Amino acid sequence: MFFTYLRRELRRRRKAALVVASGLALGIALVIVVSSVSSGMAKAQDKVLQSLYGLGTDMTVTKAAAAPGSGGTERPRFEFDAKDDDEASQSTDRVMVQGLQTLASSTVGKVGAQDGVADAVGGLSLTVMKVDGQFKRGEFEQDGSAPQGGRGGGRPQGEVRGGGASFDVNSFTVYGTDVIRQDLGPLTSSEITEGRTFTTAETAAEVAVVDSAYAEEKELAVDGTVTVSGTDYKIIGISTADSGDAAADVYIPLEQAQTVADAKDEVTTVYVKAADSQKIGTVKAAIQKNVPGTTVTTSADLADTVSGSLSTASDLAAGVGTWLSVAVLAAAFLVAGLLTSSAVSRRVREFGTLKALGWKSGRVTRQVIGEALVNGLTGGVLGIAVGLAGAYVVTAVSPTLTAQLGSAGGGGPMGGGGPGGPSGSKTLDIALTAPVSLSTILVAVVLAVAGGIVAGAFGGWRASRLRPADALRRVE
Repeated sequence: MFFTYLRRELRRRRKAALVVASGLALGIALVIVVSSVSSGMAKAQDKVLQSLYGLGTDMTVTKAAAAPGSGGTERPRFEFDAKDDDEASQSTDRVMVQGLQTLASSTVGKVGAQDGVADAVGGLSLTVMKVDGQFKRGEFEQDGSAPQGGRGGGRPQGEVRGGGASFDVNSFTVYGTDVIRQDLGPLTSSEITEGRTFTTAETAAEVAVVDSAYAEEKELAVDGTVTVSGTDYKIIGISTADSGDAAADVYIPLEQAQTVADAKDEVTTVYVKAADSQKIGTVKAAIQKNVPGTTVTTSADLADTVSGSLSTASDLAAGVGTWLSVAVLAAAFLVAGLLTSSAVSRRVREFGTLKALGWKSGRVTRQVIGEALVNGLTGGVLGIAVGLAGAYVVTAVSPTLTAQLGSAGGGGPMGGGGPGGPSGSKTLDIALTAPVSLSTILVAVVLAVAGGIVAGAFGGWRASRLRPADALRRVE
């Protein structure tokens, strides 16, 4: 009887049911879209962070760069040998630690020994500036006039034409990675798309992994070579960064990086993975206390420095979007309740008659709530469909957001001074997606049921107060 009456009443009041369901659907769809876009923002930010310090890294330990004028930064100087052959090409390069002071390699062990640290690995970030070209001697051209200084001792008249110098300057980044523990650090944010990665036996081998963008620019390939400070490194693999912007152009074993940079037993960065992600603050405090002279930067610290359109869009999604969703959803619940209550007031004769025939107030209330729940579930289905369509459109369009990272924690690599960019800042372009999780769908279902209950509560309360006498007054 309950379901028969329910089906008949919903069919008879299709327009009113559709209005209630549409209102709930709008609110639920907006919640899904905002939630999925916010999730996409979080993933985009994760990509930005991973492009700098690698997957699984919770914090980095560095030594702050020397203050300007303190002598900590040495300007590059290039010297060329004089050669008899003025057409001979000249070439020289300079390897410099990138933007940071170095730490002793023993710091890695000290950091790894702290409570709450699951793993720690060191890395050395370098910049290589290579200058090559040639000098060309000018040629003297006589103008044909009489020599000055009298007969036999005059100098020919004319001028030197041509000559000069032409040099190319090539700058690229090199990262020395610990080949024994490759599951931590910047290389983990890239995927090997050609060749292979390092083996644990290649700690001192002259081998390299090259980023795909740099390989394409310089026409490098697997089994070819790349030259760093006069040493040819065999290319064993090509890597592609997950975020589209690699941490470095060239990766070589840490021991080799220390050799070419004349930085034996030194690192620029210690990458740290915490045993418990909920205790990162405690681990940071322990490292700062027990390993003096270091700067500890967490992913949260770096996230606070992200600016650009990614940060702006994230703030809008988290602030305006969330409150807009709440406001629209609350309005949809209120409208659904008022419409249901209004529908009950128009059915006074019907419900009064049913009570006169023996229906209890509870049965009438259950009937109204049942109708409202069906309307709510219908609105939920429509809202989920519209929300999924909206999320799909955002993902299909994939608007590009820009993330700029300023220095954090005294110029550590997570602030732009490490692999992949000059000290100070790093800019990345990230394509926004809007993934919809199962939990978001479950929230939508809960909201649909809640909307039905709210609307049913309004209408049920109104229906329970009706009396048979009210129906008799409406009889003409």
